[in-house]
Amino acid sequence: EGQWQFTADMHEKHGGENAGPNPGVLGRGALASCLAICYTMWAARLNVPMRILEVEVQADYDARGEYAVAPVPVTYSEVRFTVTLESPAPEEDILCVLNTAEAHSSYFIIFSKAMPLRREVKILETEVK
Repeated sequence: EGQWQFTADMHEKHGGENAGPNPGVLGRGALASCLAICYTMWAARLNVPMRILEVEVQADYDARGEYAVAPVPVTYSEVRFTVTLESPAPEEDILCVLNTAEAHSSYFIIFSKAMPLRREVKILETEVK
């Protein structure tokens, strides 16, 4: 992604080398960071001061579905997030910031609504020696 390089991996017990966070950690991190940035942007835009802002994302899932060892859904059963902030602003103003930011957060929408997903495959031939 431009100048940035990301490493994703799985723990050794799942066949990886534990060289980086797994895709679930990166996905939840994308949601948390997108929300935190959107909250900060909308707080500034709406002139609502915030001194401390943290977003923690948690998810429930059953990994047996990923390995086809049980007939359970291969998805999160629930995703929750907690917003912790410090602000001298009235609660009504803070909630306005949060609600407005969530309405304009791409990852909030991605996590909260199903959408079409299109696959493209490019197969490169390998020389056999």
